[in-house]
Amino acid sequence: MDDQLKNIRIQFASLSEQLQDPRSFQDPDLLRRLTREHSRLSPIIEALDALETARTRIAEAKALLADPEFHALAREELLSAEVLEQQCAGRLKDLLRPRDPNDGRPVLMEIRSGVGGEESALFAGDLLRMYLMYAQKHAWHSELVSVSHSEYGGLKECSLLIDGADAWQRLRFEGGVHRVQRVPETESTGRIHTSAATVAVMPEADEIEVSIDPKDLKIDVYRASGAGGQHVNKTESAVRITHIPTGLVVECQDERSQIQNRERAMKILRTRLLDRLLQERTASETAARRAMVGSGDRSERIRTYNFPQGRVTDHRINLTLYRLDAVLNGDLDELTDALGSAYARSQEPTTEPKDSA
Repeated sequence: MDDQLKNIRIQFASLSEQLQDPRSFQDPDLLRRLTREHSRLSPIIEALDALETARTRIAEAKALLADPEFHALAREELLSAEVLEQQCAGRLKDLLRPRDPNDGRPVLMEIRSGVGGEESALFAGDLLRMYLMYAQKHAWHSELVSVSHSEYGGLKECSLLIDGADAWQRLRFEGGVHRVQRVPETESTGRIHTSAATVAVMPEADEIEVSIDPKDLKIDVYRASGAGGQHVNKTESAVRITHIPTGLVVECQDERSQIQNRERAMKILRTRLLDRLLQERTASETAARRAMVGSGDRSERIRTYNFPQGRVTDHRINLTLYRLDAVLNGDLDELTDALGSAYARSQEPTTEPKDSA
């Protein structure tokens, strides 16, 4: 571990130096990567510094134990420093656990109304507001990619992109069916209704570079047809490109010159190849999304928001909080921390007891 920590210090120092270099600000993508990695390593460096400080205090306290005049004070300081050392070591151990491969990637959240009609759509809108406020509290960048509203102002469905330090780590367990129990505004008898909305959480797919080998292309030119005057009938400006490995064929004759048509056809071909690659890449993610969301039925809930009792219950870890308003206003850390801790414990290896001879 000592070598690992030494390398982390070297890497952190290098990142800090690069972030102070004005040239880094000329490349937004580079700056984004540097900032994200710096943010990831900062807690590790802080925990390491705190651990080293605790160990220095322990060494100093032990040195004073031999002095009768300071023995009692040194003993008290030693006990305090040893407790701090254990806490810092535990914190550092947690931070050094193997990273999820999706850590640091932007998060795509999809929220949809489920069982419960318009009340479900209104609750889906409440969830969207909750996650937007949560992102704001953590200074994450949030972008509403698409949204579809219901007839009475609720939310049918939306896609929300959130990018920031620890966004995936904190939001990854929000996927599933969220159930709400409350009295709708349209309910004249005061009867409590139960509705549900679904949330899917996916790491944003990395950009896939499309590389096309010229040897894989068959390019044909021919005389364009259709409107366009005498020019289209006199020159072979139309282009047909066939991508041999996939069989994709792209034709373009809209431009006046063969070069322009060829450039546009190549752009279209790249787009179609990228779309094919993305479909293959996201096939498993689509299956994961369907498994995560399920049918949207109330019985599949992961969390219940009970308005009459002012409570939120996460059924996966049996955690109940009696501060519903705060949670709906984006105060989710207690829930996300507890879910993260439960997951970390579930990943710890178990040792089988040895058979006694």
